[in-house]
Amino acid sequence: MTETKDNGFQINAEPMQESTTEDTEAVAAEIDQDTILQQLEEKTQEAQQNYERMLRLAAEVENLKKRQERERTDLVQFANESLIKELLPVVDNLELALEHGRQQDAPPALLEGVEMVLRGFLQALAKFGVSQIKALGEKFDPAFHNAVMQQENSEVEDQTVIQELQKGYLLQNRLLRPAMVVVARNTCAASSRIDVKV
Repeated sequence: MTETKDNGFQINAEPMQESTTEDTEAVAAEIDQDTILQQLEEKTQEAQQNYERMLRLAAEVENLKKRQERERTDLVQFANESLIKELLPVVDNLELALEHGRQQDAPPALLEGVEMVLRGFLQALAKFGVSQIKALGEKFDPAFHNAVMQQENSEVEDQTVIQELQKGYLLQNRLLRPAMVVVARNTCAASSRIDVKV
């Protein structure tokens, strides 16, 4: 576009306008590029944070699955625990009946019948993972034995179980009931003695 002035000169405004438009477009492109790079950096950081959050949540879900599986397994293994605890006194009574019957010269058929019932009970309990704790003659272990008394005895090592008042039981290797025991106190071996809380 050309204009003519009164003095006869022509002014060409187009080239000047094109150059300004090109400069403006270049500046805008530079600003846009900086803005785009800044937005890209922000979005990259946001994506990284989201990825890390997703990894943490996936780990939490995996831990939750493992915990639920472990709880389900424990529930199956120990579902009968309260029932078994209620049956243990019955087993104790059968053992006492046998002991008393032997002392009183009870008829052999009666003793045999009680032995069969006791054996049946113990076999049924064993099917569900119940086992007796061996205590007599063992070293006192507070995790499995409940010492109700100490007795002087120089014939055995100090802290040895010399009498079992009530049998202890495990359910799937977990303590169901500790054995109630009498523990030897050997004054000759006092140097290696461990105090038992009664």
